[in-house]
Amino acid sequence: MPSEHVRFVGAFGEELAARVDLPEGELLGWALFAHCFTCGKDLRAIGWICRTLAEHGIGVLRFDFTGIGESGGEFAATTFSSNLEDLRAAIRFMSDAGRPPGLLVGHSLGGAAALATGGEFVKVRAVATLAAPAETTHFKEKLLTAVPQLAWENEADITLGGRRFRIRRELIEDLERHPLPERIAALGKPLLVLHSPADRMVAWSEAERIYAAAQQPKSLVSLDRADHLVMADERNARWVGHLLAAWAWRYLTA
Repeated sequence: MPSEHVRFVGAFGEELAARVDLPEGELLGWALFAHCFTCGKDLRAIGWICRTLAEHGIGVLRFDFTGIGESGGEFAATTFSSNLEDLRAAIRFMSDAGRPPGLLVGHSLGGAAALATGGEFVKVRAVATLAAPAETTHFKEKLLTAVPQLAWENEADITLGGRRFRIRRELIEDLERHPLPERIAALGKPLLVLHSPADRMVAWSEAERIYAAAQQPKSLVSLDRADHLVMADERNARWVGHLLAAWAWRYLTA
């Protein structure tokens, strides 16, 4: 599929790297994909999902949050609040370029960011989450389990996917400041919740909580045996792309 590499300014004034997957045929609309914690835009599963959306006529911008992948900035300085600012900057960048995202998709913590910001933008017509938690405190608990010293130390290292990252206690403290269930209830947009009952990182019950907090129209789809990163089988990631495209078609072409 054809693609473009672009850059825009993020929360800390640093340039963020992004890739735009372009449809070869008729353009139905635009989507923005927010990746999971430390994952990056070039995670194989994200590429499969975004290219599948492009095959259905939906152009997608996927970007690296501050300090991740090809983006500038210091990852240790980032928080959930800075992620929200990065996501808002991406939406504004697309809108200024004449490509306003009608569909906002977020994976895991990126899904929480999509839920927190999706209601702020009129041209975002629909929001979808993949393996997302219902509250940011859920992620805080996961981090403290992995790096308990962050409860009393200012900084610590965490290893994820074979890569080491430096994180600060400020990230832990910031996760407590976001009333995500209230944001979900006030979203005011059609919502698609995609989650696997086999997810060992974010339990299926989190998807049920998101669905319960949301207002209609809303949909909850079980991803059968998919893993949290949707990387064990390319067919699962492609399936996610097809599901997103079929569901979003109604809203992107309205």
